[in-house]
Amino acid sequence: MFSINNLLRENIKKLTPYSSARDEFSGEAKVFLDANENSLGSPLTKWYNRYPDPYQHGLKEVISKVKGITHEHIFLGNGSDECIDLLYRCFCNPGKDNVIVCPPTYGMYEVSANINDVEVRKAPLTDDFQLDLIHLENLADANTKIIWLCSPNNPTGNSLNRSDIEYVLNNFNGLVVVDEAYINFAKQRSFVQELAEYPNLVVMQTFSKAWGLAALRLGMAFASTEIIGVMNKVKPPYNINQATQDLALKALEEVGQVNDMIREIVAMRDALADVFSQIPAVQKVYPSDANFLLVKIKHARKAYEFLLTKGIVVRDRSNVKLCDDCLRITIGTEQENTLLVEALIDFSNS
Repeated sequence: MFSINNLLRENIKKLTPYSSARDEFSGEAKVFLDANENSLGSPLTKWYNRYPDPYQHGLKEVISKVKGITHEHIFLGNGSDECIDLLYRCFCNPGKDNVIVCPPTYGMYEVSANINDVEVRKAPLTDDFQLDLIHLENLADANTKIIWLCSPNNPTGNSLNRSDIEYVLNNFNGLVVVDEAYINFAKQRSFVQELAEYPNLVVMQTFSKAWGLAALRLGMAFASTEIIGVMNKVKPPYNINQATQDLALKALEEVGQVNDMIREIVAMRDALADVFSQIPAVQKVYPSDANFLLVKIKHARKAYEFLLTKGIVVRDRSNVKLCDDCLRITIGTEQENTLLVEALIDFSNS
């Protein structure tokens, strides 16, 4: 049976979090003289001289309506990377506990584990980029605290089989983190609506991809109120700045525009996949549920370097497990895609 108390680090159980006067105050105040702010304002705007809402209540209320869950199930991080790091710091004892990743996958799961001195165990995906459930099961032990699952997966672009994710959730008593950074570009259903069924589930999403707000660094984690409560206890007091909160709220007023952009990117992705498949140097274009394509190409490193000479930067994934001779290519604007295709044709003919 899953129990959050069995997962929590002892020092986190005993932790007294930082508390500001505004954490302790409820109601309407007219004068704030508690936080040593500059009461005369700032060069930018009269609003930014004050510290932001440490729990982003207004922003979470709007997100909750978009996602169809209550705000108590939402954590906002300085990018999804903060959410990843916090889960390690809350639940993994350095030098003792371990986590499982499924390469090829997002690299920050392993980087953050190394920073936090947590052992990383690897259950590579199968040749068709799906979970190897038997390998996963064999790797897990009493000290396995987190299994990281990226779906749609980066860098492969495919969605993991939903039934396989459900199997892991039902048979593992630690945290299962489903990273849905690219979910808006996929046909599969988000796991956000499954939180009540799986107390060990954490779902991560982001404003960086479909919402087009990568520069703001705003990540989302959705989980039980108990897990969110622990993350709030450990996070820095003002981890999301006011400018980010304001701009995210403005973006959330434009859901229709975002949906239009998603449809356009998906259409360009599918069209680009067809064009790539006709270029002689391209050996395979992998199916994608994301805003990028994984493309197997002859002499991928040379192709990567050739593109650089044309001022085009893609991601060389040739040295990543199961991605031999592969480039990961983001879907650009129509003009950028045209320049890329022309350059790849030139490379094929060179």
